Amino acid sequence: CLFVGKIVAGSSSYDSEASNLTTTKSGKVLVPGGGSSSPTNVLVPGAKPSSSIDQLETSDIVSEDSKVIHEVPESSAMVGVTGMEVLNEQEKIAVLPGTRDKTDKRTVPPPGAGQRIYDIDPILSGFRQHLDYRYSQYKRIRAEIDKCEGGLEQFSRGYEKFGFIRSETGITYREWAPGATSAALIGDFNNWNPNADVMARNEFGVWEIFLPNNADGSPPIPHGSRVKIRMDTPSGLKDSIPAWIKFAVQAPGEIPYNGIYYDPPEEEKHVFKHPQPKKPKSLRIYESHVGMSSTEPKINTYANFRDEVLPRIKKLGYNAVQIMAIQEHSYYASFGYHVTNFFAPSSRFGTPDDLKSLIDKAHELGLLVLMDIVHSHASNNTLDGLNMFDGTDSHYFHSGSRGHHWMWDSRLFNYGSWEVVRYLLSNARWWLDEYKFDGFRFDGVTSMMYTHHGLQMTFTGNYNEYFGFATDVDAVVYLMLVNDLIHGLFPEAVSIGEDVSGMPTFCVPIEDGGVGFDYRLHMAVADKWIELLQKRDEDWRMGDIVHTLTNRRWLEKCVSYAESHDQALVGDKTIAFWLMDKDMYDFMALDRPATPLIDRGIALHKMIRLITMALGGEGYLNFMGNEFGHPEWIDFPRGEQHLPNGKVVPGNNNSFDKCRRRFDLGDAEYLRYHGLQEFDRAMHHLEGTYGFMTDIHQYISRKDEGDRVIVFERGNLVFVFNFHWNKSYSDYRIGCHKTGKYKIVLDSDDALFGGFDRLDHNAEYFTFDGWYDDRPRSIMVYAPARTAVVYALVEDKPQSAPLEIESAAASVKHVEPEPEAPEAAAELDAASELVQS
Repeated sequence: CLFVGKIVAGSSSYDSEASNLTTTKSGKVLVPGGGSSSPTNVLVPGAKPSSSIDQLETSDIVSEDSKVIHEVPESSAMVGVTGMEVLNEQEKIAVLPGTRDKTDKRTVPPPGAGQRIYDIDPILSGFRQHLDYRYSQYKRIRAEIDKCEGGLEQFSRGYEKFGFIRSETGITYREWAPGATSAALIGDFNNWNPNADVMARNEFGVWEIFLPNNADGSPPIPHGSRVKIRMDTPSGLKDSIPAWIKFAVQAPGEIPYNGIYYDPPEEEKHVFKHPQPKKPKSLRIYESHVGMSSTEPKINTYANFRDEVLPRIKKLGYNAVQIMAIQEHSYYASFGYHVTNFFAPSSRFGTPDDLKSLIDKAHELGLLVLMDIVHSHASNNTLDGLNMFDGTDSHYFHSGSRGHHWMWDSRLFNYGSWEVVRYLLSNARWWLDEYKFDGFRFDGVTSMMYTHHGLQMTFTGNYNEYFGFATDVDAVVYLMLVNDLIHGLFPEAVSIGEDVSGMPTFCVPIEDGGVGFDYRLHMAVADKWIELLQKRDEDWRMGDIVHTLTNRRWLEKCVSYAESHDQALVGDKTIAFWLMDKDMYDFMALDRPATPLIDRGIALHKMIRLITMALGGEGYLNFMGNEFGHPEWIDFPRGEQHLPNGKVVPGNNNSFDKCRRRFDLGDAEYLRYHGLQEFDRAMHHLEGTYGFMTDIHQYISRKDEGDRVIVFERGNLVFVFNFHWNKSYSDYRIGCHKTGKYKIVLDSDDALFGGFDRLDHNAEYFTFDGWYDDRPRSIMVYAPARTAVVYALVEDKPQSAPLEIESAAASVKHVEPEPEAPEAAAELDAASELVQS
């Protein structure tokens, strides 16, 4: 089912470069030296898979059919790799420290019926043919994986079969490169001699070589050595970084990256000490980028992020950190989205063990660590990445125009290829198993699910837009498989998908017929705020705001955000910059009067963030620095670019000045940024205390276009937003659900948050019986202009005690808290400064 081809060993020369030493950010010396004619591995409708490696143990029958994942006659045989039995005997793969035992008993549950989606959303019945076909494809591939590969658990451990595998007797290196006609492993260990370690190819295009240990028992490839694979391909002779490489480094003064054989001594390996936290009921995510997380204009390190930034995130009240740009990417300014080496953590920030130490520290602090993973496309870099890896256009990607994303200038995976599916599933498994990540935010999912990639396409909600010929069923089935893998083997892991289309069933469990994500990123919310910020206050519509925030599918959870990294990039504006513009540079000090623009901006910045958290979904996300209204955009260091058409794109002299986060501004008590940061902290601790984002009780009682007021209930909290620019309302009646006494628990007008302190926090608000705004009771409140105030029942018992918070003590309150979670009791003393009865 894969490939049949001749093994051709070739030879060529390699000009070894002068040796010097290159150190990583941690100071450790790692780098010495400082259109194909071959068959393609494609899944097209109707053909059957085989495996290239795991079939060693299940079959020795060879077929000449190309390996595909679609139906063939039942008489066709599944095929394995032949001619490798001797090497396997030599290999005697041992369970090395830090690797998972082969006796791992975890399994992915079998597929369900996939029919509950029609009960959840009866409209889907009109698209049953498409959805049933999609689910049948998923079930068939699961069955083939079970039959040919021993199940998803085994299939997703490709990194134990491909790349460099250390054993008791030596190192085996395998690479799938069916387009190559010869291959040799080269590197520092053999003086880059392409004739020294020539590889052998099997019928399926898998190249292999076994290197026995040295006479003294030391490994044949020393830790930190540069390695590459030299191949003779249809596109010529080329040196490539191994596709499964675990570390890659760019030496100073050099353009290309080098693969690094990474196998440090036991004493240098990080051993995880802290258990992974349980999945929280509501997610409060701090989106971050390690490299730009320093206050200094430089590339920050994993170690500094661990020691300086993680405690800040914890103190702010977030319960998860989402880290961008982990997978190695040769172009820093791609924000990590043009991945070149999928299994390698970025070496700009330190070593793989430095990253493990960061994650371990986060777990010690009780923070989930989510990875911004890119499986939607890959860098078109042919020097360092997967593009044209074996000299063919269709190796890991679709051939022709379908394999190129014209807007992103990147390559698009062929999710119908058996080996591509193995590669990507194993990649997700690798980060969860080896690095203990707690889940993923999958980037660019809309681009994956549709052949038009969501470009020049406006999704109106018509179901024909989701279930038609423009849907890439192979890609959707891959997403089902990877979610199956994540939730089956790592039940506490979190899966978030970046989808702007609103695809129905996106966050429905796979056994019910859904795609299986836990959350969808509610991307329309940020777009709505940018749209409104370009209008006059008089043109804001309360109903429009509420509709955008609440327009999400039943039983499908969302992570909302007012702004993410997208709005912070050069060429765009953050919310703070839209609101306050250049006044931010001159009028943010408390020792000088604010301008009307500053007063308006500070007030609306707080209101926008709170209403987004309170109404937008079951999770909330913020990009680092935006919690205090970071005054500058993000501009990666870049030089002048000369385009093929003759145009010149100016650079910024490779400056890091705008590629950092000025946390010092948020910490400076003499600046108004500090008030915004304190409000963000109080907002998160309010949610941690009352759990309002995931409370099933939500009722919007008022959307008053004349008063510019929005009133709603989440749990036993009542939120009152007055967006009017100059009208404050005394004795303003608002509806509520429960009888009793209410008190203020959060007030955006508090002086601590840069407000005007117009409310008495000692006041008590007693309910009146009688229907008002479709609520059985009401209270009378004071609603100052441009404020958000949250009221809570005095008798209400918070879900858990708030985490440590210092100066926000006077503004987040609850009465006699009785934490439900056992671990919350230990946090209660640390929260004493926050809690005010």
